[in-house]
Amino acid sequence: MKTVFSGIQPSGTLTLGNYLGAMKHFVDMQDEYNCYFCIVDQHAITVPQDRLKLRENIRSLAALYLAVGINHEKATLFIQSEVPGHSQLAWIMQCISYIGELERMTQFKDKSDGKEAVSSALLTYPPLMAADILLYKTDIVPVGEDQKQHLELTRDLAERFNKKYNDIFTIPEVRIPKVGARIMSLNDPHKKMSKSNPNPKSYISMLDDEATIIKKMKSAVTDTEGTIRFNREEKPAVSNLLSIYSLCSGESIEEIEQKYVGKGYGDFKSDLASVVVATLKPIQERYYQLLESTELDDILDHGASKANEVASKMVQKAERAMGLGRKRK
Repeated sequence: MKTVFSGIQPSGTLTLGNYLGAMKHFVDMQDEYNCYFCIVDQHAITVPQDRLKLRENIRSLAALYLAVGINHEKATLFIQSEVPGHSQLAWIMQCISYIGELERMTQFKDKSDGKEAVSSALLTYPPLMAADILLYKTDIVPVGEDQKQHLELTRDLAERFNKKYNDIFTIPEVRIPKVGARIMSLNDPHKKMSKSNPNPKSYISMLDDEATIIKKMKSAVTDTEGTIRFNREEKPAVSNLLSIYSLCSGESIEEIEQKYVGKGYGDFKSDLASVVVATLKPIQERYYQLLESTELDDILDHGASKANEVASKMVQKAERAMGLGRKRK
């Protein structure tokens, strides 16, 4: 069985875009693959964090993973900082990385642009990401388009290590979901829906209540044409809303288009809000149930134990391959 690894930062409540573009697919993947789902809190501290809010976000993200349908008996759910192998292998990955290739990373350029001082961790973020993936002999990494460059570097580092020291790392395959991979902002269909957007009307949070979802959908941009049809180039905003409707309801784009022939955007957005509410309601109910129980912590303890068992073995292999440690008599 092939192995899948995915990591999400605990830097705020996930959006509907995160769910439809990633987490919904994870639920299906756990039946076909050996899955590791990691809350990458060490990545989060590459920028300043409020420590109490960070801890709250970590637990919240773990609860959301389980609430959407991740089964801890099928998949391994854990917190990155609770498995020492991640930072241990990250150092090894840094030692075989070149400053030039790290400086070429688009995200480093974007986040450091115009700033007088930035954390060195922004530069060494990709080797930690490589370590996350390589620890578990990962075959497949499902990511968005914005992480593709980092995954290419992960492959390069794995090949470099294997060639120079010992052939121990699996070369991971990058997999970008074709359906629902890029849900766009509600107020700008040319930008990805993001929890970091300062305008809360641009996204649906997975924890938004019914009234908030209805209000946000009513204010979602459309166009002046007035017809509900899918065409990303001519009608990007309406096409984005149609994609959300389809992914939440299970109906095809064509079926939805036919349903609203002769109807306006008002009816369409009102019904879309109802579909989104119906999708998120059971997730939210399970989420709040988990937060109030000890079940969540038990699952995370179990996940950290399972992950640590695998990760520590890979770190030992990598260290031996490089000549670290002492040779025992």
